[in-house]
Amino acid sequence: MTIDQIIANALLEDIGDGDHTTLSCIPAHFKGKAKLLVKESGILAGVTIAENIFKTINPEIQFLGILPDGAEIKSGDIAFYVEGSSASILTAERLALNFMQRMSGIATATHELVSIIKGTNAKILDTRKTTPLLREFEKMAVRIGGGHNHRFGLYDMILIKDNHIDFAGGIRNAILSAKKYLSEKNKDLKIEIEARSIADVNEILSIGTIDRILLDNFTPEKMKEAVLLINNRFETEASGGITKENIRSYAETGVDYISLGCITHHINSLDLSLKAV
Repeated sequence: MTIDQIIANALLEDIGDGDHTTLSCIPAHFKGKAKLLVKESGILAGVTIAENIFKTINPEIQFLGILPDGAEIKSGDIAFYVEGSSASILTAERLALNFMQRMSGIATATHELVSIIKGTNAKILDTRKTTPLLREFEKMAVRIGGGHNHRFGLYDMILIKDNHIDFAGGIRNAILSAKKYLSEKNKDLKIEIEARSIADVNEILSIGTIDRILLDNFTPEKMKEAVLLINNRFETEASGGITKENIRSYAETGVDYISLGCITHHINSLDLSLKAV
């Protein structure tokens, strides 16, 4: 779903047959101005989305950006001003805030983890643990926070996880079946496969023909052992049991990527407010 489609559907959900509160008490010819007030420290995200929302409601609204996406913010900062039809500003207000608050929360959480592992070669990845139909915005927020995007959906990468392996009858069957499928469908997709133990890593290495090994629920010590064993033959990704407290230990093992679902599904929205000027 595109950004424009998400916004259109969100407006349809919110407005229905009309913003009757605004329509009933704000004359159509009234003009006003408002500011986006920051009430909590973090990383700002969703400014471009907010502008899109205001312009979708009313193309004549003037949008003056003060702070860009990715800016470090603190309480009292002003992110932007909007000026024009008072009714249009009021109708767009909540949707713009909803997206910006959640996106800023994701960007802030991502930025914190990126800062913790600074100086290592590891990159922070998101996952598919996103809000249905809002993945585009949430993954955008991860990038704004300094992270990187994993696959977007089920269609742009083959990721063979534990259940796939078990249902397929083992690691070898899963890899060979995936390779055969890609050949028959004439598709060029990367293959990643999960390893649950050092024994799994050795089996995967004996088969090869994949692009990345997902090392799931390894301790930092076992992670380092696995990374050394793989020896740059394939990309490596750490996942499972990783927290703010131990992520540096994982990054220092030499793993290429660290994927965390928490940066999109377990975050606090940032406190932002739209105030009349």
